[in-house]
Amino acid sequence: MQQNKEWLFFDIGSTLVDESEAYRQRILAMIKGTDIPYDEFSQTMIGYYGKSGKGDKLAAAHYGLTIPEWQSRYEKLFPETADCLRQLSRSFKLGIIANQLPGTVSRLHSFGIGDYFSVVVASAEEGVAKPDPKIFLLALERAGCSPEKAVMIGDRLDNDIAPANRLDFTTIRVMQGYGQYSSPMSADEVPDLTVSSLNELSGIFL
Repeated sequence: MQQNKEWLFFDIGSTLVDESEAYRQRILAMIKGTDIPYDEFSQTMIGYYGKSGKGDKLAAAHYGLTIPEWQSRYEKLFPETADCLRQLSRSFKLGIIANQLPGTVSRLHSFGIGDYFSVVVASAEEGVAKPDPKIFLLALERAGCSPEKAVMIGDRLDNDIAPANRLDFTTIRVMQGYGQYSSPMSADEVPDLTVSSLNELSGIFL
């Protein structure tokens, strides 16, 4: 895997950052004032994620609810994230390709991992979002990297794996967050490799 690879690009949510509490708080806000049990809504959302990467939006529509604003303050790093990035940064250049609220770079620094990334391309700042191939091409351009020398690492089949595959990135799916419940719906959504956590990346690349 390491041969000819120069850049490792990461998604953020449910890849580097644990969003479970942020999702829990958003569900609680959505069902507040209704008689919908939390566990029922959560299972409905998981069911929709089995069919689509937009399971949260489909579950909200199912119950006629409005999705509240995302609260980034509930996000936290996965325990292995910092050590994984530290190890990989010794042999590769690292970048970000992510759909994020404004302030991505400052949030990465607040987590203590901002210095590991030479290129950060985020939707709010660039005005283009995954799965649009333009955001991937923009990251490659800023990195001065060809797709054959790039790896995309993320949790979402629709947003991370499929568009990167179409551009000839090597793709790695991380089975974390709600994205883990999705199954490939086309050949484009089949990753080159699948890992259960970032801990496995060192064995692949180092």
